[in-house]
Amino acid sequence: MSARTDSAESNTKGRPRVRTRLVRLTTEQVLATALEIVDHEGVDALSMRRLAQALERDAMSLYRYAKNKAALLDGVVELVLRELVIDPDAQDWTQELRLLAHRYRGLALAHPNVVPLLVTRPLSTPLGLRPLGTLRPLEDFLELLIRAGFTPPNALRSYRLFFGFLQGHILDELQELIEDPDESEDVLRLGLHRLPRSKFPRLRSLASELADYDGAQLLDEGLDITIGGLESHFHTAASAIEA
Repeated sequence: MSARTDSAESNTKGRPRVRTRLVRLTTEQVLATALEIVDHEGVDALSMRRLAQALERDAMSLYRYAKNKAALLDGVVELVLRELVIDPDAQDWTQELRLLAHRYRGLALAHPNVVPLLVTRPLSTPLGLRPLGTLRPLEDFLELLIRAGFTPPNALRSYRLFFGFLQGHILDELQELIEDPDESEDVLRLGLHRLPRSKFPRLRSLASELADYDGAQLLDEGLDITIGGLESHFHTAASAIEA
């Protein structure tokens, strides 16, 4: 009887056949591969079978890293949000919110297929059951504003208002970019001009502005309004009470 080892076994002709030992995966590797699939193929393409294929593993072996697809999607969201840094010690909270908004926009443009998950996944999971990494931006946002003088309830209201604006802006910008990604501004402009004048007079009149969409500039304009409103409605009011 021939001996067998972990590295080789005999075949029928007596020659050793090398056995490949798979390196154990990490959760980080599994989620990074899942993110790549979502980035390149979309959320609907992600499944345990597709992920196993990309990792060259058996699909059943992946359930030790994520118990189901929902957990896998939560993990993808957590992986992306790790890159969303908020400095709770920032001296100028208004400047930090501006930087936060542009960081969020940068992540959205880098991972457009993940954006719907960033908006919808938190709604499907109770707050205390969400992956801890997805709650870090909320915790740091609250800490930043409370240190700046906001009351805790107003800091939470500010978070909801701020991210409501931010997510709406991102979804709007991505729609502009994805709808006709290969069309030039002139083609887009001509397409709008083909709309019936009697039914879409306002939209036709804004054709050039729609064609010249500048996401970064509109984000800054929206931040002026949003941050100004938070400061006057919540921050100034809290300062007046303390005085």
